[in-house]
Amino acid sequence: MHRLFVALSIPENVAAALATLQNGVEGARWRPVENFHLSLAFIGETDRHGFNGVIDALGEIDAPAFDLKISGLGFFGDKKPRALWAGVDDAAALAHLKSKIETALRRKEFDLERRKFTPHVTLAYLKGARRDEIAAYCAANGVFSAETFRVQAFHLYSSRLGGQASQYEIEASYSLSSSR
Repeated sequence: MHRLFVALSIPENVAAALATLQNGVEGARWRPVENFHLSLAFIGETDRHGFNGVIDALGEIDAPAFDLKISGLGFFGDKKPRALWAGVDDAAALAHLKSKIETALRRKEFDLERRKFTPHVTLAYLKGARRDEIAAYCAANGVFSAETFRVQAFHLYSSRLGGQASQYEIEASYSLSSSR
């Protein structure tokens, strides 16, 4: 069985900038820098047949490369914060790619989550963190902005749950077309 998701990788310089934010939050379980990614679709557990179907579906996607900028902070869990994240500046091209990925996977009858898309890079999972402290941290660091980078590919990842953090492995990569 494979636990699969589709995501963008984060360049090392952007990941290093994000890592500078990883301090000063009580109850935070900071994500390892090598685990930083921007999820586009969570597929879940699949067998070998499903895995091959995902590979085929994603291989049919034709979308243009685009520029992306990670900026701003936020958190999930209104009353009980559960995750701290960095957001994305102008997500139109990203949303377009996500839509193409979801359409291709649904055509192959994969059942995907239907929650509102909030593009983000998870910095920490939170346990017992106070909402007012998380809100203050986000406000104090809200001007964060990383260097803009070119997104030229997306990836199919597999995930294995581990002791401290999940281990992610790129199973396949898909190039985006050059539009410049």
